[in-house]
Amino acid sequence: MEKLNSSLKNMVLVLLATAVLMGGVLAVVNAVTAGPIEQQKQKQLALGIQTVMGGGEINVEKRDTLRVDLDNDNKEETYVIHSIADSNDQPLGAAVESATQGFGGIFKILVGFDDKGDILGYTILETTETPGLGAKADTWFQKGEKGDIIGKNPKKNKLAVTKGGEGEVDAITASTITSRAFLKAVNHAYQAWAKLNTDKQ
Repeated sequence: MEKLNSSLKNMVLVLLATAVLMGGVLAVVNAVTAGPIEQQKQKQLALGIQTVMGGGEINVEKRDTLRVDLDNDNKEETYVIHSIADSNDQPLGAAVESATQGFGGIFKILVGFDDKGDILGYTILETTETPGLGAKADTWFQKGEKGDIIGKNPKKNKLAVTKGGEGEVDAITASTITSRAFLKAVNHAYQAWAKLNTDKQ
């Protein structure tokens, strides 16, 4: 009986030591990769800002973080608003980070607006939508495509899917949920940008 207790004790000790060792290895790997991952995210964001603002030489004048409940459901969401100027420090508009829940999880986008609120461009920063269907959002709503939103203004245009008479944007084929999530993120980006500008006045 004593031998059984000793064997069980040894097994527990070995498992515990293995768990501690693996935890240490994971902590080291996380510490080593955290910096490069963050640098890659910042690089992707900088490229995204340039893309959604139409390219060329631009400067991020400042970044504002806004926490607001745009759905009136007692859940505040965070929006990051990058105020953009050209190389002569003339204001161009803003690039706004917005996220919502898609079909497969978080759907995070970056939308560029000119100083009137017209959409200059967009890019997807993060998505877990189904490849081949929901993932088409990166091109579907671009200039000249079926769901083109470029040049539209969320205040003047009803940026919602046409299905059911909701709005004026064609949904991605077989991906209405993703399309609604994308357009919700765009509308929220605009509302956050407009709120920030209103609060400043």
